[in-house]
Amino acid sequence: MDYEPVIGLEIHAELLTQSKMFCRCPVVDLTEAPPNSAVCPVCSGMPGTLPVINQVAVEYALRVALALDCEIFTTSIFERKNYFYPDLPKGFQISQYQHPLARHGRLPIRTGQGDVVIRIRRVHLEEDTGKSIHVSGWENGDEQESSKGGSQTLPSQTLPSQTLPSQIPPQTLPYSLIDLNRSGVPLLEIVTEPDMHSAEEVGAYARALRRLLRYLDVNSGDMQKGVLRIEPNISVRPAGSEELGTRTEVKNLNSFRALERAVEYEVERQIALLEAGEPVLQETVGWDESRQVTVPQRSKEEAHDYRYFPEPDLPPLVVEPDWVEAVRAGLPERPHERMQRLMHDLGLNEYDAALLTDEKAVADYFEAVLAAGPELDPKSAANWIGGELFGLINQAGLSIEEQHVSPARLAALLQLLEDGAVNQTSAKKVLAEMFASGKDAPSIVAAQGLDQVSDREAIESWVVQVLADHPEELGEYLEGKQAIANWLFGQVMRRAGGRANPRVVRDALERRLAELRSGG
Repeated sequence: MDYEPVIGLEIHAELLTQSKMFCRCPVVDLTEAPPNSAVCPVCSGMPGTLPVINQVAVEYALRVALALDCEIFTTSIFERKNYFYPDLPKGFQISQYQHPLARHGRLPIRTGQGDVVIRIRRVHLEEDTGKSIHVSGWENGDEQESSKGGSQTLPSQTLPSQTLPSQIPPQTLPYSLIDLNRSGVPLLEIVTEPDMHSAEEVGAYARALRRLLRYLDVNSGDMQKGVLRIEPNISVRPAGSEELGTRTEVKNLNSFRALERAVEYEVERQIALLEAGEPVLQETVGWDESRQVTVPQRSKEEAHDYRYFPEPDLPPLVVEPDWVEAVRAGLPERPHERMQRLMHDLGLNEYDAALLTDEKAVADYFEAVLAAGPELDPKSAANWIGGELFGLINQAGLSIEEQHVSPARLAALLQLLEDGAVNQTSAKKVLAEMFASGKDAPSIVAAQGLDQVSDREAIESWVVQVLADHPEELGEYLEGKQAIANWLFGQVMRRAGGRANPRVVRDALERRLAELRSGG
């Protein structure tokens, strides 16, 4: 029997606010800040404290919802989602469920089978949980995410000395440590409809959403730091059936590779169970990266298990229509729209347009180059940015914003190339020097004598000298080995120090070889 996977995604994105969702504590980098250094009575769940909604977090959530073409609800309700975990001090999470900020959106994605639109069920605000560090012993420690906010299981000797409580000697292991720096950080949850049917579609959607969040400047997209966590809900059903199968949820995946492999494994596992006549259990599973398998964690909760009820300490969240429209007016061009424009208006192919629009800063740089050099060929500019410049950036370990070749200076170099003032080889040398020194192209060309030679007499003399210096290769060419012509072309370019105009060299060499073939 053939089966069809049915997959929906829940993506949790920490918002790039300066303070937390319901208090004034700063949002800090968990990899750098000392544990529990950004905590107050509100985000640590002390009794009697009152939360206050972060307005910037609401604005960032509106940006995302509007960019996803969602229906915005001017009134939404925060609720208490009740469950107990060590890294959730209050015993409940302030979230939204029945009355979220936004619903019914869409996100177009590109796959190998064509364009697909993934429907968005809801977009809602909540607070993040803290982080648990479970110290398991002296050997065989591994890192894993918990089924909720996230934890690590580590051998004690891998922990920084300042993390180990001095009053607990190692021999009393195992034990757990709690870091509440992340507790209360603004979190946006984006839930799709079960519209995906393969690991490829799941990966394409996750990448497209990450790209959109970065374009909107609301999330860094740094999945290794846990600021973007993905949870697929997976089921399978007989092909052609409309009835959904029993689903499992894979928790807290923090890489696209893990996401795609977990989906592939879970689909295969469920199909194998059904083929064997065994039921698929509705449960939450984790992904074991070392073994490349999913592992059961707990039975899957439904909404009623969380006992949602309105947060009594927060009034309904009311967003004025004028504010919504102001946020909408400030949205940047969305990645998929920008890609289509570059293809339609500038004639770029799909590969180049996708490469340039993957990061907003790169797309901005490309368009700034064209603005500085309005006569430039867009395809040539795309090739130089995606090829030579990216190569230098990757080698140096920099970003497009950190490197020193401004759009105007790259445009000036490409204009020299198009005008014939330098050739391709010299232009590459000039770009490398520009990248290293920050100098402009004309001064480098002048200082290093890299201007292109197009003088026909000079080039013809080089051709004559090369043919005279290589009589054996010339003889082989005249005997019929046509490929040697390319080798001879390279020798002329070498004699010219790479500065000769390749087109003039080619013409002069072909003319002279033709004369020799005819006995001239």
